[in-house]
Amino acid sequence: MEGEKRRENILRILQDSDKPVSGTKLAEKFQISRQVVVQDIALLRAKKYNIISTHKGYVLQEEKGRKQRVFKVKHSADKILDELNLIVDCGGKVEDVFVYHKVYGVVKVEMHIKSRRDAKKYVEEIKGGVSVPLEQITSEYHYHTVTADSKETLDEIQEELQKQGYLVALRDYEPVDFWSGEDKQE
Repeated sequence: MEGEKRRENILRILQDSDKPVSGTKLAEKFQISRQVVVQDIALLRAKKYNIISTHKGYVLQEEKGRKQRVFKVKHSADKILDELNLIVDCGGKVEDVFVYHKVYGVVKVEMHIKSRRDAKKYVEEIKGGVSVPLEQITSEYHYHTVTADSKETLDEIQEELQKQGYLVALRDYEPVDFWSGEDKQE
């Protein structure tokens, strides 16, 4: 089965399921490795499907009325709080952070930051631990999936990210043009 057809089938399974679907079950069903499932899920997310990873498997989350957009950004670690505050101050919610690595593929972490308090807590956790921000494995380039009540809010966020110099263009090797087409309505 070709990759695109397989991803359509995975999406259909997630849409029809009322409970999480494990990556192992998907791998067995399509006779592929677990890593290929992870890559397929990443490509579906890149097409703006809101697929959440849980400890029990994958769930297609549909939050009615919200729009989402993926932004590719770059900044130093000392600008993380500024970037997150900019997004929430404009009315957005930072759903995740992910990187696209030529070798490792997509590596993603759920964030769900909707306020300055959430942003501050996240930055304090990063500074207080021995770990480093995910974007450090890709020379500070990273992506955020952002949700908002309207396309206009997402446009404002994009404009503000551009003004601050955070927004960057996609590279040739990146798999998807996240900004093409319409924003996804959740």
